Amino acid sequence: MRSSIARGIAIFCLLGSTGAHAASLRVAPTSLDLVAPDSATTLTLRNEDTHSIDVQIRIFRWSQVDGVERLEPTTDVVASPPFTRLAPNSDYVVRVVRATKVPVVGEESYRLLADELPDPLRRRPGAVNFVLRYSIPVFFTSPDASSPEVSWTLQPGGNAFVLTAKNTGARHLRIADLKLSDGGNTVANRAGLVGYVLGGAAMRWPLPSSGTSVSGRSITLSAKSDLGGVNAAVSIRPRN
Repeated sequence: MRSSIARGIAIFCLLGSTGAHAASLRVAPTSLDLVAPDSATTLTLRNEDTHSIDVQIRIFRWSQVDGVERLEPTTDVVASPPFTRLAPNSDYVVRVVRATKVPVVGEESYRLLADELPDPLRRRPGAVNFVLRYSIPVFFTSPDASSPEVSWTLQPGGNAFVLTAKNTGARHLRIADLKLSDGGNTVANRAGLVGYVLGGAAMRWPLPSSGTSVSGRSITLSAKSDLGGVNAAVSIRPRN
C-alpha cells in the first residue's frame, strides 16, 4: 500500500454534493515517539459530536523508497482496540504497543491511521458526509541511534523545483516552514509542515518557484525541525 501522507493531519473524503456534516473526531497527540525499552503508549480519541461515531484504527509500517512514501501492513505494532464506538462528547484511550520482541535497531517508523467511519443512517439526499482520517507518525528508537544527517539537492525544472533530502543518520527529521534563498533572494518557500525524511532514507518534495532564477551551484536552505532550526547548503542538480 502506497501513500502520499507525510504528516500528522486530518484528511477529508466527501460523499455527496451539497450541504455538510461537520467532522467530529479529534485525536491527541499528533505524533508518538518512544525510546527503547519503552514499547507502549496511548492515544486519546475524542468525539465532539452529539451522536455516537465509529472509529477504525490501523497501523502500517512506514518507509520511503526512491523519494516516495510507502505504507505496508504490519503486526509488529498493534492498536487496542482496533475498532470502537465513541459516545457523544466523550474521550476514549487507545493503547499502542510494539508487539514484536526483536530489539529496536536504529529507528522504526510507522503510521497510525484513525478513521471516522461513515454512518449510513445519517446520510441524506443532497448532503455531504465528512469522513475524517488522522495519520499519526509513530517512532520506536534505540537509545544509541545516530542523529539525522541530511544532505540537500535541488533540481530546477520549469516553474517548479524538486528538493531532495537524503538522511544518512538513523533518526528521522521533521521539516517545516522551509525557505530556499540565493544571494538574499527567495527562490522557493513552503509554510507549515513540509514532511519527514526518515532515517537511512531519501525524500523528494516539489516546490513552486518564486520566479527567481538560480545563479550558482549552491543555494541556502532555512527551515524549522523537531530538533531546532536548520540552515544548510543545497547543491544544484543540472536539469535533465
